[in-house]
Amino acid sequence: MAHDRTIPGRTLFDKVWDDHVVAHLGDGVDLLFVDRHLTHDLEAGPNLARLERQGRGVRRPDLTFATPDHAVASAPGRNADTNPTGGRLLRDMRRATTRFGIRMFDIGEVGQGIVHVIGPELGITNPGMLIVCSDSHTCTHGGLGALAFGVGASEATHVLATQTIKQARPRTMRVTFRGSRPVGVTAKDMVLHAIGTLGVAAGRGHAVEWAGAPIRALDAEQRMTLCNMSIEMGAKIGMIAPDDVTFEYVAGRPYTPSGGLLDRAIAYWRTLPGDESARFDREASVDISHLVPQVTWGTNPEQVIGIDGVIPDPDTEPDASRRAAQRAALEYMGLRPGEHLEGTPVDWVFIGSCANSRISDLREAAAVVRGRRVAPHVRAWVVPGSVQVQRDAEAEGLDAVFRAAGFEWREPSCSMCLAANGDTVGPGQRCVSTSNRNFVGRQGPGARTHLSSPSMAAAAAVTGTITDVRRLAGVQR
Repeated sequence: MAHDRTIPGRTLFDKVWDDHVVAHLGDGVDLLFVDRHLTHDLEAGPNLARLERQGRGVRRPDLTFATPDHAVASAPGRNADTNPTGGRLLRDMRRATTRFGIRMFDIGEVGQGIVHVIGPELGITNPGMLIVCSDSHTCTHGGLGALAFGVGASEATHVLATQTIKQARPRTMRVTFRGSRPVGVTAKDMVLHAIGTLGVAAGRGHAVEWAGAPIRALDAEQRMTLCNMSIEMGAKIGMIAPDDVTFEYVAGRPYTPSGGLLDRAIAYWRTLPGDESARFDREASVDISHLVPQVTWGTNPEQVIGIDGVIPDPDTEPDASRRAAQRAALEYMGLRPGEHLEGTPVDWVFIGSCANSRISDLREAAAVVRGRRVAPHVRAWVVPGSVQVQRDAEAEGLDAVFRAAGFEWREPSCSMCLAANGDTVGPGQRCVSTSNRNFVGRQGPGARTHLSSPSMAAAAAVTGTITDVRRLAGVQR
């Protein structure tokens, strides 16, 4: 549905949403056109089989892209059946995507990897697109100015059959970062701090736009890391307005327009940032002037502190439900109020996931690891987010840096982020992870997860404890 772009007062979200409305269905619900549908091994086979049982076809197979990531093994030298459950799902995916003419990026092929890593790196994700996937971290793509969100199985089937989706229009929220990002602080620290400050429910029912000078200073991959965790603040949509940083990132990628079409696309993308007169339903501000590296202490991303802080005392929490959650988290994590996290021994380090497995993340971790050794009692893994990331890292010699330090260099997969492929942390073991969730049992039954940036995870690996990476880098604190 065409929209009058001269109407003032619209946000980035408003503009992209309005450009995708096929029909207004009433009661605040719209039928939206879907530019890209991404699917993975846990969902592709079952969703396409459901469609076939209904006697339906795929409306636009050229706009759906598939890859195995959640259940495929990360073990070096893997094959389809290294993880037997993953092998069954992979074969179902192969048959179904072939049957319906959907492009699938298979294991070992450039293009295979975590679905939210390959979309941007292949140019499948462009600014101003509406993108869906049966995965809550689809909000990652908002880092490039796309309107992207996770969908359920029935919604995904509807998209396959019609290339449209019914959605209630959410309210809008802007989170503005202020101040200059201190040395040693990353986008992961910024978003963890924002969630810790505002709460895991702050964005519920809203499409969140992340804004401010510190956001503009981030590169495209850091922006994706930040938007990846919008869902952890309760918002299934997180967006950052596209700019020259975005355009430089997407240009030249296989599925990005080229030549004159790219020029026309960029001209359109420049119209997407919100109008100066735009108003949001909710505004929040987060000052990062004195921010330090962040680490979670509990069992949700809101339970986070700076590395120089102490674990809070639940008895000082006025809200009864939060007080109970904090007590339960401390018991599960084996920690006590008033303790410092720094110096806490760790058993595992995991560098990977759709939050932090891109080439810049691996460079960040390798810079800490280079010339050092993993502590004897720690098992440390690096799981690149895609075959392309893996090859780029190997071409730079990053894999050699990690191997020399005692890390395991794995194959592209979601791996230990959610442990759906058998990669698990043992009961009671403590893991510093660059993933996005630290829920009870997320990395395996009884596993204790601390979320951090890649550099903080690397520091934990080589010291054997949760450590302020600035100590290793010689940064004045």
